[in-house]
Amino acid sequence: MLEKLFHLSKNKTNVKTEMLAGVTTFLTMAYILVVNPSILSQSGMDVSAVFTATALASVVGTVIMSLVANYPFGMAPGMGLNAFFTFTICLTMKFSWQTALAASLIEGIIFLLLNVFKIRQVIIDSVPQTLKYAISIGIGFFISFIGLQDAKIIVGSQATLVTLGNLKDISVLLTCLGVVIISVLYYKNIKGSFVIGMFSVYIIGVILGVAKLPSGIISMPPSIAPVFMQFDFKGAMVVGIIPAIVSMLFIDVFDSIGTLIGLASKAGYLDEKGNVLNADKVLTADAIGSAVGACLGTSTPVAFVESAAGIAEGGRTGLAGLTIAGLFFLSLFFSPILTAIPMFATAPVLIVLGVVMMEPITKIDFSDFTEGMPVFLTLILTLLTYSITDGLAFGFVSFVLMKLFTGKSKDIPVPMYFIAIAFVILFAI
Repeated sequence: MLEKLFHLSKNKTNVKTEMLAGVTTFLTMAYILVVNPSILSQSGMDVSAVFTATALASVVGTVIMSLVANYPFGMAPGMGLNAFFTFTICLTMKFSWQTALAASLIEGIIFLLLNVFKIRQVIIDSVPQTLKYAISIGIGFFISFIGLQDAKIIVGSQATLVTLGNLKDISVLLTCLGVVIISVLYYKNIKGSFVIGMFSVYIIGVILGVAKLPSGIISMPPSIAPVFMQFDFKGAMVVGIIPAIVSMLFIDVFDSIGTLIGLASKAGYLDEKGNVLNADKVLTADAIGSAVGACLGTSTPVAFVESAAGIAEGGRTGLAGLTIAGLFFLSLFFSPILTAIPMFATAPVLIVLGVVMMEPITKIDFSDFTEGMPVFLTLILTLLTYSITDGLAFGFVSFVLMKLFTGKSKDIPVPMYFIAIAFVILFAI
């Protein structure tokens, strides 16, 4: 049954590999179960209800992705979108969270329509191969940067923005140890290297007294009622909310496109022209998940870049995704265990994963400045702005300008002009 459903042999994988990949991805993205409620609760939402909504949205989105697209991508509420939801729409623009939730649903419906009319497919296919590689590499930088921050290897600095952390801190040293363990195991092609490294560091942390054992094992999930379908459409039907909806749409579209291309590149799901295989199915699953998340009472779910961890472990089909979804469902009842794993144990996975995502950089011709400059801007601005979308914006616009003003306009796909103009307008607004 699994062979017929997921085509395991065709994708050169097996049940054990897929399930291990699913576990790996889940463990690297499970932090969203804690972080998302923490962020959204600042808008006034019930933190316990958002925890349940986050888990359920992740389950539904990932199942759809697994069965419709047969891709090993985990879905969960996106970090950029939940921050925009809380800090921009609610705290800055002064809309209620119910209005923001309605705006999220409207954005999700528009997102779905863009997919129905194949507009997102056109955007993906029009992205030059060089920028597709840059997206994958940029995600690697982004993931490693998050890991270094989580581990406090780098910390904020008023003078230089970031600086080296306290290397005498035992948790920082444990993260460094985790990086070494995972790197060696990954080099030796040992399956489960990420999981082994993560739990090894956690266990050592418990022994040294810097990590705690779970306070419990099982607990019933909180009620979702306080946030389920709590839309204020009247508040969302004002002119002032339009920029927020447009901004959410841009973040959603280009974050998802960037993540999709990056993960597909890593998984080997690009054809000879550099286009994502079965992209229409992947985008449909992604779009449906976006709308479902708003109904459940959370910000928009997206395909998670942390899925690269499972792909690195050999995950190639939706069976890995179903494993992720199953673990998210179980997390509703085992939250005490999940929340016990500290960031210094998950950070090594993200740091090493960034190195794994760097592989396509050898395929970029930096001797051609019209190719190298857009790639560089994509990479550096994805990292420094903490946003895949901002990195893509500068990469896309600079690609069009460099090619146009150096007499290489024939290298510019027509849709790229419209994408670049759209980004310029968005930043102008």
